[in-house]
Amino acid sequence: MTDNNKDINAATVKDAKASNDKLSELNNIDNLSHYLKSAAGTREGRAIPPLENWHPEQIDDMDLVIKANGEWWHEGGHMTRESLVSLFATILWKEEKDGVTEYFLKTPVQKLRIQVEDAPLLINDVGIVNEDTNSWLEFTTTTGDVVRLDDEHPIVLRPYDVVNNFIKDNGDENENDCSIDTDAPHNHQSVADKHSAADVPIRPYMLVRNGLTALIGRNVFYHLTEIGELTEQDGKTTLTLQSGGNTYTLSMPSI
Repeated sequence: MTDNNKDINAATVKDAKASNDKLSELNNIDNLSHYLKSAAGTREGRAIPPLENWHPEQIDDMDLVIKANGEWWHEGGHMTRESLVSLFATILWKEEKDGVTEYFLKTPVQKLRIQVEDAPLLINDVGIVNEDTNSWLEFTTTTGDVVRLDDEHPIVLRPYDVVNNFIKDNGDENENDCSIDTDAPHNHQSVADKHSAADVPIRPYMLVRNGLTALIGRNVFYHLTEIGELTEQDGKTTLTLQSGGNTYTLSMPSI
């Protein structure tokens, strides 16, 4: 850990201890927002705090759901304040135990358990960045994460749990949805169009940070098929992408 991170962590924990008498109120969205802003210490901009160094013992629940289309809903209402969603996204935390995955908003003194229908992050933009002799594919999430396609941040295609999540999606056509036809990656269909167990939609995801994945939005994946190269062989379609001097391929998995 760098000295700067040590200072950040120490300052954050100090501020957090001063607020111990208000722990039970952190599951209130306004209180949590105020707490995060006041406890940011010397962090600048949207810097991700050192979540891996925080080990709070107190766990509570917050009525907050990240929908399968990337929307954040609190107590049944759509959170439309992008700055607030981006702030909360900086403390997203994922834990896996005995095959069960749980998501939290994590502070130094408390973890607030939330619900995530699919992926906790959503990628809505991709571009090509040229550095020296290399070109990188650079992705941006709706909440401000920027990540490049490399060995530590791969793209994977996996089945979307349409049986459990179709009702949650409300069957709405949404540009954030990126279900892919199992016979051709460039033929996208909405969850509403593929709601039977026999037709399992495939969605593209990318590893971003701290084990958190992001769904690659439909328009972004369309762009990837234009940037990369699509090939057909033995009835299987493969998308080949170049990033950082390396080659990455996406082939439709068998269902």
